[in-house]
Amino acid sequence: QVQLVESGGELVQPGGSVRLSCAASGRTFSQYTVGWFQQAPGKERVFVGAVRGSGGNTYHYADSVKGRFTISRDNAKNTVYLQMNRLNPEDTGLYYCAAGRPILSALRDESMYTYWGQGTQVTVSS
Repeated sequence: QVQLVESGGELVQPGGSVRLSCAASGRTFSQYTVGWFQQAPGKERVFVGAVRGSGGNTYHYADSVKGRFTISRDNAKNTVYLQMNRLNPEDTGLYYCAAGRPILSALRDESMYTYWGQGTQVTVSS
């Protein structure tokens, strides 16, 4: 079993930055794809980005965050990070990390992820 805990969410002003962490347990964590998902108030949960662990780390992002958000992975610490820059109010929401073994074409499909954290709140407001 893989257990995930997100942290780092906070209140931040528009244009600011936040770094989220996803700490995982499990000896095989480095083999899992880790995705980040956002659930804004009153909206469906959507894909933000992901890093694949198998066959070398590769990164994938939703169009809405390309150039602003960056995912990094430190397998020695069993931790994945989401660096969020140039935040706007539309980035407000509960951010989840999730681990699974999706095929490449289904990276954005949350049903492909088996393990989920509890979420961490990011609020972008002045």
